[in-house]
Amino acid sequence: MYEWVIIGGGIHGCTIANFLVKSGKSVIDDIRIIDPHSEPMARWKRNTNRIGMEYLRSPVVHHIDVHPLSLKQYSTSGDSKDFYGYYKRPQVELFNEHSDNVLRQIHIQKAWHQGTVVHVERSHEKWLVALQSEEVMQARNIVIAISVNEQPIKPEWANKRVYHIFDEAFPDFQQLKGPAVVIGGGITAAHTAIKLSTIFPGKTTMVKRHPFRVHLFDSDPGWLGPKNLNGFVKLKDYKKRRELIKEARHKGSITQELFHKLLRLQKKEELQIVDGEPVFLKNNTIGLKEGSKIEANTVILATGFQPARPNQPWIERLIMEQKLLCSTCGYPIVSESLEWCPHLFVSGPLAELEVGPIARNISGARHAAEKIIASL
Repeated sequence: MYEWVIIGGGIHGCTIANFLVKSGKSVIDDIRIIDPHSEPMARWKRNTNRIGMEYLRSPVVHHIDVHPLSLKQYSTSGDSKDFYGYYKRPQVELFNEHSDNVLRQIHIQKAWHQGTVVHVERSHEKWLVALQSEEVMQARNIVIAISVNEQPIKPEWANKRVYHIFDEAFPDFQQLKGPAVVIGGGITAAHTAIKLSTIFPGKTTMVKRHPFRVHLFDSDPGWLGPKNLNGFVKLKDYKKRRELIKEARHKGSITQELFHKLLRLQKKEELQIVDGEPVFLKNNTIGLKEGSKIEANTVILATGFQPARPNQPWIERLIMEQKLLCSTCGYPIVSESLEWCPHLFVSGPLAELEVGPIARNISGARHAAEKIIASL
């Protein structure tokens, strides 16, 4: 039996594993991380590489290691390109290299188990975690650290030949044909449109439903500490907590430098930017609610993810069997230590009614790890 089984090997799962080992609360041989991919943070690396993200939106102190200055100290080159702006937002490549180095330090591969969870149940004071491969793992504690990345928003008009940018089966960019249209106005849409405009200059269009929303971060920095969080956790009404989360998030926003980059591409006529709402796609024509039409051989959705709780069937069964508490929005009601019930912890979206608007981010992973470690 393992001390810890962590379901999900993305940034959240890896951060928690690292904190468990480096805090001395566990050893790597007592941990198993279950993830569908063959290596840690695989989806994160694939997605950021796919859209051509150069710098993170998060500052230098947000990463998967315990010490806040770990990433800054890892950058020994002195190259000013390692970080961007006042908050020293790191290059994605540097962030990934640092993460790999941190995970090598704790020998993460010893804990790694490629697989897909299909059932979790409580039996005789231990957890049984069943995999699609019919393997069953026993654990004293489990952490559910999964995201909503498998729940992309796809509007009704989008047919089967329209890809969401984060679809598993998304083709190589070089296989796409112009003219190309990106649907969305947020940071993912911006990166995707910029990348496509280098492949199809003058034949790339970005279609967005609202004016650009320019914000440095995707929520106010006050949510990183007691300034905003103290009042948030004092609220006993979880409906009000959900309202605060919705209000705090700068949904569909982009950073200042991306905004200016898009405008420069538009001025050079390498990118068209259109305000409108698509309502149909027929042959190679997108029709907008406003009446205009756009020709496209490639249509890519960058429309985000469903706000609902991660919809894994095994989670639904677990909630019913263990009578786990949920708010009216469907998300877990958990303790300060992020326990949904004894020895069952959550991180990421599932923890947001306790961690707040930052729960899904890298900073949210650190907050979750700190809360779990502090309770042990």
